[in-house]
Amino acid sequence: MPQGKKRAIENNKNEGQNKRLKVSHDSHGRAQGCVLTCGQNDVGQLGLGTEIMERTRMALVDVADPVIQIVAGGMHTVCLSSTGQVYTFGCNDEGALGRDTSEEGSDTRPGKVALPAPIVMVSAGDSHTSALTDDGRVYAWGTFRDANGSIGLTNRGIEKLPIELIQEEVVIKVVSGGDHLVCLTDRGELLSLGCAEQGQLGRIAECFATRGGRKGLDMLLSPGRVKVKKYHSRKLAKFSDVWAAAYVTFAKENSFEDMVNRFLPERVRSFSESGQWSTICGGLHHTVALDSNGKVFTLGREDYGRLGLGKNCGEKQLPTLVPALKDMTCTAIGAGGCCSFAVMSDGSLYSWGMGSNNQLGLGEEDDQDVPTKVAGKQLETR
Repeated sequence: MPQGKKRAIENNKNEGQNKRLKVSHDSHGRAQGCVLTCGQNDVGQLGLGTEIMERTRMALVDVADPVIQIVAGGMHTVCLSSTGQVYTFGCNDEGALGRDTSEEGSDTRPGKVALPAPIVMVSAGDSHTSALTDDGRVYAWGTFRDANGSIGLTNRGIEKLPIELIQEEVVIKVVSGGDHLVCLTDRGELLSLGCAEQGQLGRIAECFATRGGRKGLDMLLSPGRVKVKKYHSRKLAKFSDVWAAAYVTFAKENSFEDMVNRFLPERVRSFSESGQWSTICGGLHHTVALDSNGKVFTLGREDYGRLGLGKNCGEKQLPTLVPALKDMTCTAIGAGGCCSFAVMSDGSLYSWGMGSNNQLGLGEEDDQDVPTKVAGKQLETR
């Protein structure tokens, strides 16, 4: 598949002859709200300006429009408005904000990214951001990184402003891991690009995982199809959803017990035989999953209380129900590197895991071994 090419935004409005249909997916945000942030603000990632260095509880961020999706990268934040506009703030050292931040302090407040069409979904990794247009095109900016540093977003290197990455496919969903990007097409196919060191692209053999080996970076940075056969079939699988964590990608078609990296997709029996899953989120070494009944499950390492299963719960290789939330109905989940979040049907928010950077929003830096309700002035009437 050809490498993404820069498209002149001012000329894009005249390309009416190639009109594409509007895309949709269940994961696209629809509910409108305001933006609240907490944690460290050393590079402006909370969007609160230059004077505030941290917030222990939720603080309101001034975004021009109602917001329907928020994603957090390594040190930057991306907001998608109800009007299809993208706002970014935080660290812009490698172009993750996708806009000019030469004016002092402009990176610490929400700023609009210039894009050629309304956006319906965004994703963010450690140093990159992607945006999906309403007609199925993917734009991205920033860079991917591996253990040796930046590998670029394309074979040209770091991209400080949005470029169109995928031109020949209609994409309906985008998700980012720490340093990789996965796109779901309208034909049920997966396209991946970025760092492949831990097998997260699902299409690169281990011998080529480090910067493409003798084939070079273009093998990693050009979007490529992830091919996997259906279970007990020779036919290729079609996918209805996809999720990405820091070093892993999950795909849904209608955890393993060992500690070996997977460089090609394999069926995850513990998930496949445990009912229907509506969302899966991953941190560095743990996974949070939401089933179709609104119940929250976790697995992975227990450090810092990130599983929410109580002290000394041990590592979990299988999805394990979080007891503290078993009598509630959850509507959304999230995962940071070492922390987890869940939103309940009544709108209440629970957090657990590492609290050393105030990322739990509980007013203190203590780790939490079980889900704890987040409170504060900004949540009293929301």
